[in-house]
Amino acid sequence: MLLRKLTPSDYHILHAIENIVDGIAAMRGEHTEVLLHSLDIRHPSIIKIVNGHITGREVGAPITNLALVKLNEGKDISDAYITKCPDGKTLHSVTTIIRNHLQHPIGMLCVNTNLDAPFQSMIQSLLPNIASNYDHGFTAETFARNNDEMMHSAIESIRVQVMGDHDIPPSKKSREIVTRLNEMNIFDLKDSAQITAQGLSISIHTVYRYLRELRHHGHGELH
Repeated sequence: MLLRKLTPSDYHILHAIENIVDGIAAMRGEHTEVLLHSLDIRHPSIIKIVNGHITGREVGAPITNLALVKLNEGKDISDAYITKCPDGKTLHSVTTIIRNHLQHPIGMLCVNTNLDAPFQSMIQSLLPNIASNYDHGFTAETFARNNDEMMHSAIESIRVQVMGDHDIPPSKKSREIVTRLNEMNIFDLKDSAQITAQGLSISIHTVYRYLRELRHHGHGELH
């Protein structure tokens, strides 16, 4: 039997994972149940759950027999599997074992997606407010392979925004770009000032001058 009495340290680990439960649920939408099981032998039960309406469970509900089977399979991340709710819903599930620093299992993170949910509703839950995002515009996320690529992408993105803003005088555009990059903490990164100067076709001394002015006016320090 892999269940054991959990320590306060074990519970600190589990409670630190609760935000992950919320994050997965936010990403997957209302048709995906995400929950965190404690494997405390005194009361192995759910200690955090989002979208519990899918299986009808809430905090305090006991661990399932199938969860114990997955625990004893010896895989920290299960293969995806299909289960049925008591009310007949078909679920697509994955279970992840959480271990402490001694590699003892202390919890399980379970993700259950309702495959019987209407397709349009499922898509809408995965892409909330997408229409309003397209209407008002949004900044695309760049999955850079290194810091230089990320900085070049950030500089170009901000440059396009500022250059297209006719309310900013041409003489102030470079300073505004540096200000916005500073707000993103870009200048905490190595060589960021040099890359910014190159991207804006201004001298590095000008970049440093803008940053000194921002620091003087309380908009952030230059590191």
